[in-house]
Amino acid sequence: MKEVATSASSASASAADADFYLPAEKFFPANLPVALTFDDVSLATLYSDILPKDADTGTALSEALQLSIPIVSSDMDTVTESRMAIAMALNGGLGLLHYNMPAKDQVKELARVKRHVHGLIQDPITVTPDQLIGDILALVELKKYGFRTFPVLDASGKLVGLLPGSAVRERYKARSVAQCMTPRAELLTVNQRQLRPDPIKAADAFFTENIGIHKMLVVDDADHLRGLVTFSDIDRIITDSKSRRKPARDADFRLVAGAAIAPVRLPDGTLDREKIITHVGHLVDEHIDAVAISTAHGHTAGVGDMVKMIRAAFPELAIIAGNVTSGGGVEFLADCGANVIKVGQGPGSICTTRIVAGVGVPQITAIEGVARALEGSGVPAIADGGIRYSGDIAKALAAGASRQPARRPPRMTASARVRALTMSPDLVMPPSAMRRTPFLAAPRPAA
Repeated sequence: MKEVATSASSASASAADADFYLPAEKFFPANLPVALTFDDVSLATLYSDILPKDADTGTALSEALQLSIPIVSSDMDTVTESRMAIAMALNGGLGLLHYNMPAKDQVKELARVKRHVHGLIQDPITVTPDQLIGDILALVELKKYGFRTFPVLDASGKLVGLLPGSAVRERYKARSVAQCMTPRAELLTVNQRQLRPDPIKAADAFFTENIGIHKMLVVDDADHLRGLVTFSDIDRIITDSKSRRKPARDADFRLVAGAAIAPVRLPDGTLDREKIITHVGHLVDEHIDAVAISTAHGHTAGVGDMVKMIRAAFPELAIIAGNVTSGGGVEFLADCGANVIKVGQGPGSICTTRIVAGVGVPQITAIEGVARALEGSGVPAIADGGIRYSGDIAKALAAGASRQPARRPPRMTASARVRALTMSPDLVMPPSAMRRTPFLAAPRPAA
């Protein structure tokens, strides 16, 4: 009798919970026509058998762009340049470089990210035997290089030596590279065929076997230089692979990075196709992982034309487009060729679009509405803005967003900013369970 009574009681409690705690697809329609933001809702803590150590926070913006955490830093000036993008990727997220700088500077910022500890450097900086050490010192100063060891190539691109950092000093400035370099006959090299199928594993074995060597030079059958691997890079990658923190890397072990694209226009108001495509081409040459085309109002012909133009020129490039708050805006940008849709209009602490322009939808309702429109399409969404607390990230994910851009709150300490951008694994459930998360509305004051 006790077991029967317990079972009946449990069923009654479950039925009561089902009436009170509603999944997203029922909760938001039940609150219409009232739109909600993060402070208006909480997530219900119902039964779960998921432990924090089993939670998977990984996600994907495209087939080629995988992230370890669903966090993207905003493509706003003062928020994301190379240092921020590197920090985001090292922690498993993605940084979107802003475009409020000369186009060539944005390409340089991207190059700093992509060349930060990525294993095989396929195009290392090289010098020639006839250059003077003084020329090399000037080059290091001009380019702000953080290294002083250079492969030495002849006019045909063949490896003839290695200039050690110990020789790149002021006292040797009048000597030639040929006088100071380690000659080819004394160098240990690896043929590019030996790196397959795993270049990181091959490099790790090389440095383990050859104690004291810190540069692995990769050559082809004709002794042309095909790449360089540093001991410090491999050591860092191996350490990262054993860490719980998984950096976000591309297929060639480079850190991932994205960049916002400016809608450059001609005097007659039309898009300057030549400038835009040329600039995106330079970013692609530096192995960009995604470009972002986003304005406060993304459901416009101008944004659509930009997406179509870039998609036609670069069929394989991941394109993030926005910002929208409606199902119609989602369909429009997806039809134009966007891989990912950004959701939100001015809900952030440093973005006042709603106040200044009087447009937008409270963020969590906007996220849920757009997620519903995207359901079954395979196109992910980014919840853009409005995050003040770590719990808001969990709410955004539960409402349907695939990842959450982080903006830098004003007047906060560095440590507080880090906490605002960090999500520990026990804050969110696996993506497959997101849409089943029940919501509970916060009480509203009586009218």
